[in-house]
Amino acid sequence: MANVEVLLPKMGESVAEATITTWLKEVGDKIEEDEPIVEIATDKVDSEVPAPASGILVEKKYNEGDVVEVGAIFAIIGVDGEETVVSVQASKQEDKVVEELTAPLTQSNEASTLINKNGADGQFYSPLVRSIAEKEGVSMSELEQIKGTGQGDRVTKKDILVYVEQRKSQPEVKPQPKAVATPASSPAPKPKKAPVIKVNPNDEIVEMDRMRKMIAEHMVDSVQTSPHVTSFVEADVTNIVMWRNKHKDEFLKREGEKLTFTPIFMEAVIKALKDFPLVNSSLDGHNVIIRKDINLGMATALPSGNLIVPVIHNADQYNLTGLAKQVNKLANHARNNKLTPDEIQGGTYTVTNVGTFGNVMGTPIINQPQSAILALGAIRKKPAVIETPQGDTIGIRHMMFLSHSYDHRIVDGALGGSFVKRVADYLEQFDINREL
Repeated sequence: MANVEVLLPKMGESVAEATITTWLKEVGDKIEEDEPIVEIATDKVDSEVPAPASGILVEKKYNEGDVVEVGAIFAIIGVDGEETVVSVQASKQEDKVVEELTAPLTQSNEASTLINKNGADGQFYSPLVRSIAEKEGVSMSELEQIKGTGQGDRVTKKDILVYVEQRKSQPEVKPQPKAVATPASSPAPKPKKAPVIKVNPNDEIVEMDRMRKMIAEHMVDSVQTSPHVTSFVEADVTNIVMWRNKHKDEFLKREGEKLTFTPIFMEAVIKALKDFPLVNSSLDGHNVIIRKDINLGMATALPSGNLIVPVIHNADQYNLTGLAKQVNKLANHARNNKLTPDEIQGGTYTVTNVGTFGNVMGTPIINQPQSAILALGAIRKKPAVIETPQGDTIGIRHMMFLSHSYDHRIVDGALGGSFVKRVADYLEQFDINREL
């Protein structure tokens, strides 16, 4: 029986490692080609790794909870026939990588230190780097001082291990407390203490799942990184409602897809982003990166109650039918936990539909490192003033609020407000006689 080495596949841009969450097969189990053998998780998405060949699971090189680098061998499958050739040198190199990964994690007796996913300057730190830093007692401030050699000056595993070794070889210098003179009438401020949460007898304690922990961290990082400002505009979308009601059955029959409001709203957002390209940007230090691609994220609620943001890449290249198909596909993948890493990364601007839950408006949190996010409120029938050639009159109209949160470091109130007003203008100017 020959052996096939199973490698952790590349899971998209910026994803360098993954955590093994669940083994779906045990040693000795029979495996069919393309059958999932393990579930893995990254900072971005959960996914399964299929078997590259049929055979028997001979060896599991990692346990559940272990972090594995992309390209590393994590399992061995025994198959009948010719052996899949992998050079001895490559295998030795992989073993060396594994030793380097696990040695500092198992040998450290330092107290763990909380490390954020993003530094104060927005630099991303991978789960592996954060894990090593926490185990070795490297503080966040120390980590931010390490000169990274990875892409975009990112700190790599090698960088932090070199830093740890250099720190061990240096004598520990304990900083002396600095004397500060304070007037007798002004007592020194007391250090802040974490609030003590009282648990009542009838309370239920539920631990966050892995995704909710990541969402919580991402949200805190965002509000600590960007000064958020939110502008609101109310739009009359009566023409859109009437047009969709007229064509939705025909669209379903012709395309086999449901026609929701989301792709129509996305179309207006795309037009506005072309009018105001600075909104489609990210901040890197003191440099503003204006994105030429329009990759629209659509915040989607999962059955578990968690939130994920699949992305329509190059959304401006789709017509309304194409946008509808992309929206439906990504929403379906999200509901069935079938999103791929490529489908949830690379977003440049995000839209979230709070109206789905009956909310009329909201103050959404920016999806870093983007500079803005738009919340769509519920469509409601309201009395409104209608301008006619014969004068103003009052009628029943379909109205909705648009809430635009933006990073005030990049987007000022004039730009942020003008952008959301432009989106509303495009919605109100929708041609009710438009061909499907």
